[in-house]
Amino acid sequence: MLALILVVPLLAWAAPPPGSVNEDTVHQIAAQLRCVVCQNLSVADSPSEMANQMRGIIRERLQAGDTHEQVVAYFVDKYGEWILLSPRPRGFNLLVWVLPFAGIAVGLVGVLLLARRWSRRAAAAPAADAIDPATRERIRREMAEEEP
Repeated sequence: MLALILVVPLLAWAAPPPGSVNEDTVHQIAAQLRCVVCQNLSVADSPSEMANQMRGIIRERLQAGDTHEQVVAYFVDKYGEWILLSPRPRGFNLLVWVLPFAGIAVGLVGVLLLARRWSRRAAAAPAADAIDPATRERIRREMAEEEP
């Protein structure tokens, strides 16, 4: 009974107050969104007033009970897919995700085919010993005559 009396107030003190928002969640959502003022930064990293307001909206929506996905959907509805720093892999945006890997695959296949062709040419080339002995003797004599 004494343990219960000591633990219950401790648990009540440790519980977050109702309506509070985890700042890590706010930062995670803000890191997915593009700042509309400084377009190469996320809302989490941008020092602009607009990014500050967007972080406030994220907090408000989370306090109102929206989920992570609902908050992101709110900004996508308001600004379009452009607001996402990383495009969703569907429709035309799927090309952004697929083309780099397809390009690497095509490049690797091209390199393999080229290496295979070069190795076949090297095998088909005549060996250095294919010179007949009479020609070899004539070359040796001509080189010996040129030496002082």
